[in-house]
Amino acid sequence: MSIVIPKTALISLSDKTNLETIVSYLIKKNVKIISTGGTFKAIKKITNEVLEVSEFTGFEEMMDGRVKTLHPKIHAGILARRDQDMEALKQKDFEAIDLVIVNLYPFQETIKDGCSFEEAIEKIDIGGPTMIRAAAKNFNDVVVLSDPNDYDKIIKEWDENDGISYDCRKYLSQKVFETMANYNKSISQYLNELDSGLHDYNFEKATSLRYGENPHQNAKLYTFQGLEHKNIANADIIQGKELSYNNIVDADAALECVKEFEEPACVIVKHANPCGVAASNSIYDAYDLAFKTDPTSAFGGVIAFNKNVDLETAKEMNTRQFIEVVIAPGFDDGAIKEFANKENIRILKIDMAEDNPYPGTLKKISGGILVQDDDNGNISIEDLRCVTERKPSEAELKDMMFAWKVAKFVKSNAIVYVKNKQTIGIGAGQMSRVISAEIANLKAAEEGLEVKNAVMASDAFFPFRDGIDKAASSGIAAIIQPGGSIKDDEVIAAANEHNIAMVFTGMRHFRH
Repeated sequence: MSIVIPKTALISLSDKTNLETIVSYLIKKNVKIISTGGTFKAIKKITNEVLEVSEFTGFEEMMDGRVKTLHPKIHAGILARRDQDMEALKQKDFEAIDLVIVNLYPFQETIKDGCSFEEAIEKIDIGGPTMIRAAAKNFNDVVVLSDPNDYDKIIKEWDENDGISYDCRKYLSQKVFETMANYNKSISQYLNELDSGLHDYNFEKATSLRYGENPHQNAKLYTFQGLEHKNIANADIIQGKELSYNNIVDADAALECVKEFEEPACVIVKHANPCGVAASNSIYDAYDLAFKTDPTSAFGGVIAFNKNVDLETAKEMNTRQFIEVVIAPGFDDGAIKEFANKENIRILKIDMAEDNPYPGTLKKISGGILVQDDDNGNISIEDLRCVTERKPSEAELKDMMFAWKVAKFVKSNAIVYVKNKQTIGIGAGQMSRVISAEIANLKAAEEGLEVKNAVMASDAFFPFRDGIDKAASSGIAAIIQPGGSIKDDEVIAAANEHNIAMVFTGMRHFRH
């Protein structure tokens, strides 16, 4: 394919990063430079070999700069097909423009920082998109640069090929249309949200995965645009094999759960459900207690911490179990060296700070997509309503709140047993709440964990008293649940019969 050797460049930049680099190179290559407004002034500090757009077109900019590059001499020069339109240019005494270096007003950044509606509107670029779209359309004859990070790439390409190749021009063109799609989407989203409060979702592909939930399913990872913090999708991967689809799902579940706790906490997840959760005075103790909830299920699990992981904890983890992924806001140097002894363990460093530029959850269904708000509902001890004759003790209240936080991340129907801020039994994903309780009992019994005087959390109300009777037979001392069943009176009476303290939250946490 043909090589384009630029002779005339049009430069108009909001982001002037690396401006001197590209301008100095163009001067060396004897390229005529045309520029606008602030960019013209910036280039004048580098060289006098620059022509202002108004002088080039013979048309003074107007409306405080709203109209300056929207001129036939500019766009004819960019759009002219070199194999058929040059005579038309000549008749108008126009000249070809074969290098367009333009980036756009920072609309996304403006609205992110908070601004008035009027300020946002003024940051909608008109001339810039028009120029780069024209250049991108005519990439057969024109080179378009919309990203300052590409300047070095172009310089290298030009030096190696004595010009810019077709493949490079096509790549730069595609990049422009992708940029414009995202730019227009952000404006549409902004205007839409003003009226409806609904969010559009802007993604960019991060990587292809080996496969999806199963080997016969293809899968890709996309990240939200504009992330400021390290999350699961864009975590710093310190070591380990490529993350699988299931690794990512489990890692997300573990991180979201561990974020609920302020004191040192550990969450172990298997198949998207917590199988062990604990909080203590140290990360080591939190891990120890979480692991002891269900060591069998913890095998091959994903482990998340809300504090830095130290050497002692890393050694204990390596000794005790096979691990797929470890997530934490930081790792001591000794811990990193220890994990390196098992090179296949994925070590992810994330931020505990909240980063949710696109609130809401999505679920594909046949024929459409369901969108709902995130489950950000929280309660305090003061919000609890005791409905039984026996009131919970202070220790029971603390364990209830702990259990309630965990139940939020367990698949419904969810039952969680807790004692001393340690899960001792978790029943998840059953059609019957009583069966979930029986599973929690079974898990506790398997590990020799004493259920007597533990508390129980249910993610939704008890429709019948059988769940309370099951809890009483296991030795449960206190129950936290949403309430709201038509059988509440029957359920409360059962709790009173068994001398169980029970509180209502008035909020449920179904997790289908």
